[in-house]
Amino acid sequence: ASRPPEQVVQQLNRFFGVVVDEVHGHGGWVNKFQGDATLAVFGAPNALDDAATRALATARSLARRLPLEVPDLEAGIGVAYGPAVAGNVGDERRFEFTVIGDPVNEAARLTELAKQHRPMVLASDDAVEAAGDAEARRWKVDGTAELRGRARPTRLAVPVS
Repeated sequence: ASRPPEQVVQQLNRFFGVVVDEVHGHGGWVNKFQGDATLAVFGAPNALDDAATRALATARSLARRLPLEVPDLEAGIGVAYGPAVAGNVGDERRFEFTVIGDPVNEAARLTELAKQHRPMVLASDDAVEAAGDAEARRWKVDGTAELRGRARPTRLAVPVS
């Protein structure tokens, strides 16, 4: 059964509230909301020495909080790492700061794939390898996947409990 629009909006707002809280709390920023998805960025526009560590810690926190605080919404969480182009795109009448590149696409694919996993969070092994030791130990490699638009299989990592 479908829900009344007001209920859907309330649920999305609770979801986005948790996401913004965790992303900002870990030093990242929310680039955009699209439907029930969020693009969070760590390391742009302001450089961070530990962007991968922060992104992975955020993913683990979200995987803990979302099922408790927004139980009716099953959110996949995907984390990728690597160089991307960041900047304002558009026209002088309407610019939007955005990030473009392989890690952005990889994160989107991981997010979709994560919806089929428990817990619903996946990271690329590249992200885990770029993280600090303490955070990297909280993840383990769990197979590979052929992600659409990628030339080689992606090694998947999942949080260790």
